[in-house]
Amino acid sequence: MVRTCLLFLSFTIFSCTNYGQLKIITDLPGSLKENSGMISLNDSTVWIVEDGGNKDELYKVDFKGNILKSLKMKNGDNDDWEDLTKDRLGNVYIADFGNNNNSRKNLTIYKVPNPEIEPGDKIDAEKIEFNYPEQKEFPPKKSERFFDAEALFHHGNKLFIVTKNRSNPFTGKAYIYSVPDVKGKYDATLLSEINLCSDWKTCQITGIDISPSGKKIIALTYGKLFIFTNFTWDDFSKGKIEEVDLGVRTQLESICFIDEDTILISDERSHGTGNNLYSLDLSKVDPIKNQIPVQR
Repeated sequence: MVRTCLLFLSFTIFSCTNYGQLKIITDLPGSLKENSGMISLNDSTVWIVEDGGNKDELYKVDFKGNILKSLKMKNGDNDDWEDLTKDRLGNVYIADFGNNNNSRKNLTIYKVPNPEIEPGDKIDAEKIEFNYPEQKEFPPKKSERFFDAEALFHHGNKLFIVTKNRSNPFTGKAYIYSVPDVKGKYDATLLSEINLCSDWKTCQITGIDISPSGKKIIALTYGKLFIFTNFTWDDFSKGKIEEVDLGVRTQLESICFIDEDTILISDERSHGTGNNLYSLDLSKVDPIKNQIPVQR
């Protein structure tokens, strides 16, 4: 097996090259095999959550795959945690809106203070509760199941949600919603709908993040990235969209920026593979040309 040396944030890390364009930083702990959301608050660790059926905890993991700290949420349950994001003050938002069957009415985003400075082993949360006004049935018929979601990011004073299409037949359509970033109960605001591609295996959006400058947004699927640039707020779909095939088809679930051109990605353990933390240098990827037209 060929091994290449990856220089990463002053760490020298050995990386197997059998995951397409992704470079392996480390195996994630076996106890986190269903990792579903991730953020980076410093240069050498990530915070991770798992999805439904797992503990109501945030885990701090270093780039050697060690769990350094865990924080149990005092006043929130893990119905189906699907993503993490952060704001510029260090607050962290946990997306409890996984909704495979499109039947949930208790959609919640938990807001917790910066976990890096939490002295104990528990953390308080505020609830941002919301609903999708466009959903009229719970669940809707299979051809209209557009209300699952696994993707969340923060910008300004809002949280942006991109839904995961569960329709049958699969249409590729996804909705972009926003809600305020303060506790309360809200009707989510529908900003736009997008249709990035039509192959259900690689076109369901499983994670999203925004770059430190706010000028680049990247959506993750099971094997692809979609890069949004040259947009205006609040509808970031009205701009340039580039598609990148990562060359891997594992259960990629989590993505976060660590600088303007470097992202981290993780996948769940599935069919004997995955459960890794990867890096990708966006300045070196080659988008598929003319795949997605500029939106107007």
